[in-house]
Amino acid sequence: MPNCESAGLSANARFLCLIVFLTLISTSAIAQAPATAESPYYARNNTFSVFGAYSGDSSHILLGDAENRRLLDFGVAYGRNLFLNRIVNWQYNGEILPVALESDPVVLYTYNWTSPTVYTDSGTVVLTTPCVPSSGSISNTQNGKTYSYTYIFTCTRQWTIGEGISPVGFQWNFLPRNKLQPFIIGHGGCMYSTQPIPIPEAGFFNFTFDLGAGIELYRSKTRSVRTEYHYHHISNHNTANQNPGIDNGLFQVTYSFGR
Repeated sequence: MPNCESAGLSANARFLCLIVFLTLISTSAIAQAPATAESPYYARNNTFSVFGAYSGDSSHILLGDAENRRLLDFGVAYGRNLFLNRIVNWQYNGEILPVALESDPVVLYTYNWTSPTVYTDSGTVVLTTPCVPSSGSISNTQNGKTYSYTYIFTCTRQWTIGEGISPVGFQWNFLPRNKLQPFIIGHGGCMYSTQPIPIPEAGFFNFTFDLGAGIELYRSKTRSVRTEYHYHHISNHNTANQNPGIDNGLFQVTYSFGR
């Protein structure tokens, strides 16, 4: 320790000596102070995510009746931690879908009439059920007149682009002290498409909700990857002439980061 009381030192020198002494004391105290304990939880206060989701088919899982629909979504999400303990991490989770693609089965039909007149009729129809290709010929007689034609049904698909938002959503991660965490997640929202889905008599605007579960793997305290499976429903809630609804099993992969 420096001797700041020496008689040979001037007042200014003694003041400078005191400043040096206090600096050494404070530096030593900082060096000896215990480091802040690292959080034992793999959890973030604010989470930003990007994801892709796909479903190759639809069926009557719960509410929807339109079959053989495909979904392809690309979106971003924001999450905010609401409650955290050693059992559960409860988070708000909202999604925006700038790209929401929906695909419907379409039959291309051709009728070639040979009797009583010769002409051809062709067109397309969006089906509620899966398309089955077929061909054949029909002939019958009514009131002494014969009606005969051949037909050809071929199948294709029609993709419709839309956008969606799910502002209401929650996620529950269990065992947040572990790097590998099971979770359940759910959302409610809406989507708008460039043409009516899943059939022309339905609407451009639809409501959506989903409920899913999966596994989240934390690569660090701030970054993670999720794989999940959702029950996903689309419906216009009878705001259009028809409302067949779509039920899909949706597979999703999500990359998340934040602090």
